Amino acid sequence: MGNQNAGGRQVSAAPAIELRGISKAFGPVQANKDISIRVQRGTIHGIIGENGAGKSTLMSILYGFYKADAGEIFINGEKTEIPDSQAAIAAGIGMVFQHFKLVENFTVLENVILGAEDGPMLRESLSKARRTLTSLAEEYELGVDPDALIEELSVGHQQRVEILKALYREADILILDEPTGVLTPAEADHLFRILKGLKEQGKTIILITHKLREIMEITDTVSVMRRGEMLDTVRTADTSPEDLAERMVGRKVLLQVDKKPATPGDMVLQVEDLRVIDDDGVERVKGISFQVRAGEILGIAGVAGNGQTELLETLGGYQRATGRVTLNGKDIDLTGRHSDGRSRRANGIAHVPEDRQTEGLIMEFMAWENMAFGYHHDPAYQKNALFMDNAAIRADTEGKMQRFDVRPPNPRLPAKSFSGGNQQKLVLAREIERNPDLLLVGQPTRGVDIGAIEFIHQRIIELRDAGKAILLVSVELEEIMSLSDRIAVMFDGHIMGERLPGETDEKDLGLLMAGVDNGANGGEAA
Repeated sequence: MGNQNAGGRQVSAAPAIELRGISKAFGPVQANKDISIRVQRGTIHGIIGENGAGKSTLMSILYGFYKADAGEIFINGEKTEIPDSQAAIAAGIGMVFQHFKLVENFTVLENVILGAEDGPMLRESLSKARRTLTSLAEEYELGVDPDALIEELSVGHQQRVEILKALYREADILILDEPTGVLTPAEADHLFRILKGLKEQGKTIILITHKLREIMEITDTVSVMRRGEMLDTVRTADTSPEDLAERMVGRKVLLQVDKKPATPGDMVLQVEDLRVIDDDGVERVKGISFQVRAGEILGIAGVAGNGQTELLETLGGYQRATGRVTLNGKDIDLTGRHSDGRSRRANGIAHVPEDRQTEGLIMEFMAWENMAFGYHHDPAYQKNALFMDNAAIRADTEGKMQRFDVRPPNPRLPAKSFSGGNQQKLVLAREIERNPDLLLVGQPTRGVDIGAIEFIHQRIIELRDAGKAILLVSVELEEIMSLSDRIAVMFDGHIMGERLPGETDEKDLGLLMAGVDNGANGGEAA
């Protein structure tokens, strides 16, 4: 027999969630195939799998975004129909999305009650919500100012607002989709403390993440999905990162980057007092200086929004700036008519942008058309002065797709038809095979599954070992630590300091990412 929780909802000894035989197809693509899973009450249950494994589809069915073609959902032992998100909320389910659903010019309080007002008298709703919000924030260590504007909050605090929204709606079950992707290590640690506190209070948490370290650190149980099917569910204590990676991919995966020590050569890139002011007159890069030599990787660590994007855009020719930048001893124009992507490519700079879908690819164009993107003036692609040699571009694309293991290896498919990992491989193949002197690469494995991550890391190391200079920007500290030969940390447009990977750790880098210089090896990157 069940009892009642604090919100008055019936609770039983049955699993918090049980999905039986869930199937969902989108046209010919079977996203979920006869999936069954049990999530026990008061636990943190991880769900992992490669891109396209069906994790997000399954959770979207549970939250009412999609309707399953077949199968049943049980909440606390009771069969439950969830036709929409309102029904999910009524069933005690809350979801914290990877990309927050907040109104930036509203306050925390206004965002929390949005869609959950008690009636036409908004003042009464706000007054009641303020009391409830204060109580919830104290109970779960979610300290957020109710009157703060969302746009003034850090990403970590915005995430807490999303959790508060779910708790305000009396959620007993929380689904979190890639929750640490935009957090500093300190913010991620705080989130884990919050989740453990929620678990202690009897809440049930489903964590979707590709970070195996997080799975091992915080979950009680982990389910592995592959190609739309539920492969296995195991106790976290009975598995390991290597075992989980092999289950996900179907083969052994090298989790650590295998590389030799760097042998830096001549100076390739030298940046002195670089300043970037955006269209609103805000200084985004504030007089930074650094160098990158041939045969080395300089990693730029930092939380998104601290000037890394503007740095890459400037070096890639998309943003004007002041200061001095030299490539192989030659000055690069930062302000005049030769400051563009074409001139950068002509000078030996290749650029893998941070957002492949908006900056790296034209999603409606075919793969072979995207392979010529930015390089359409290449004589090898020209039939004559008026026409491009499309057959030559397609043949070139086929070779690149084979060498970079792009699946399916069909150059006539539009970019939008490929998974995120294969889209990234298309961009990398286009840029790396141009044999650049300097590769600018932003977020090389964002949204990429573990098998493709291994492949991409190997290609970057091969380029370094071929004597090329690489400037790597990533919000993933593990990636920065494992790929970089030197690490510079950006905060608020400044370089807070430089570290050698073997002489630092995530705590040290996390402090620099938060703007705290502990004095060890500080100063501008040299």
